[in-house]
Order: sequence, then structure tokens, then C-alpha cells
Amino acid sequence: MNKKVTGKKAATAASKTLKNKSTGAKSKTSAGSALSQRKAPIKQTSKKAATAASKTLTDGRTNKTSKSAAGSTLAQRKSKAKK
Repeated sequence: MNKKVTGKKAATAASKTLKNKSTGAKSKTSAGSALSQRKAPIKQTSKKAATAASKTLTDGRTNKTSKSAAGSTLAQRKSKAKK
């Protein structure tokens, strides 16, 4: 089970990302996921949110604030154990 939660800095970044009218849908999906996990260690990032976060991080047009929120979202995705 994942016990990670979104930190204060990443939550602030996620909030700013959601409030910004020029932010794209993928960034907002990722930010919403990060914000929903602020104090919820049982919640995990969905596949859809993880994909959106990955695309947010690799998009050259994305600002630092959105990337911070996306990074938090991906950090809370259940890792796949190698066999």
C-alpha cells in the first residue's frame, strides 16, 4: 500500500494550477489528483491521472507550478514490483 501524501508545497502548486484559466486539461487532471491526496494516504493515483501527469511533465510548454503538482501525482502511483 502507498503511504505517500501530497506535501504542502505540491498542494499549493496544484491549487494554483487548477485556478489558472490558461492551464490545459491534462495539467488540471494531474493537479486535481495531487490535491485530492493532500491528507489521504490510502488514496492512490489512477491510471488516467498518472498518464495525464506524465504528459504534463514531458510537455515543453508546461510551467514549473504544474510540473510540481504532476510530479507529486506520479510519486503517489502504485509502483509495479519487478519480478
